Amino acid sequence: MATTNPVNPRINANRILCRLRDYYTLTKPEVNLLILMTTSAGFVLGHSGPVHWFGLLNTVLGTLLVASGTATLNQFMERRYDAEMRRTANRPLPAGRISAREAFWFGMGLSVAGGVYLWLTVNLLTAVLAVSTLLSYLLIYTPLKRKTPLCTLLGAFPGAMPTLIGWAGAANSLNREAWFLFAVLFLWQFPHFLAIALMYREDYARAGYQMLPAFDRDGQFTRYEIVSFTVVLVLATLLPALGSSYSLLYVLGVIASGAVFFYYAAKMFTGNSRQAAARVVHASVMYLPVVLALMVFCKP
Repeated sequence: MATTNPVNPRINANRILCRLRDYYTLTKPEVNLLILMTTSAGFVLGHSGPVHWFGLLNTVLGTLLVASGTATLNQFMERRYDAEMRRTANRPLPAGRISAREAFWFGMGLSVAGGVYLWLTVNLLTAVLAVSTLLSYLLIYTPLKRKTPLCTLLGAFPGAMPTLIGWAGAANSLNREAWFLFAVLFLWQFPHFLAIALMYREDYARAGYQMLPAFDRDGQFTRYEIVSFTVVLVLATLLPALGSSYSLLYVLGVIASGAVFFYYAAKMFTGNSRQAAARVVHASVMYLPVVLALMVFCKP
């Protein structure tokens, strides 16, 4: 009489956990952490008086859903090219652990749910900004990565939108201060992403991405760009102090953090290119939270 082997519950549980982990990876959680930080800063800075915590929670949750959907759909669109790069070849889609159909509907579901959630629980302006960010990222930035190095410039617009989403979630409007916050995040992206492009130049080229200009074979022009944008960024963060609206602590804080950031950017001219670029990326990731925290805690 034939017998069947019992299914090991532990094996099934491990498979489910691995699959859930792959879906979680599709949402790019490390990027979402940055998005949630900038969205929260925008909300707190855009809210007059004590923070409305329930409104902040709704804004952050809806933004997280849209951002996760955007990341998933981005990987769906780039799955063929991700398979050609070492740093992305093991992602769930190119590795075949999740099908393209599954990823597409997962991303669409998250995106629609996030947009509707923001509309119903926050306000229409916030929902429109979030959906506009998704569309510009997927329909403009993503395809341009294979066509022109200007993709970094155009991609910086949707990349800086979380500040406006957060501000709109708090105020249901956008003013000059909101656009200043947008400008800070807009400028920050250039040294951050150009340093990443230098780190993975060969990998990007292997997949046909034009993240850096073809004439800049030694990366010298890009290094000058990184230093220049870092200087402009640090100067921009000092603008609120001109009107004496921020305290001396804010001024000293942004000068000190900016000096550290500039130090690592300038070191790119003397150190190993890849290692120096990696240090710039790490410095940028440390710099942005410090500046946003100073803006929030020193808010007039």
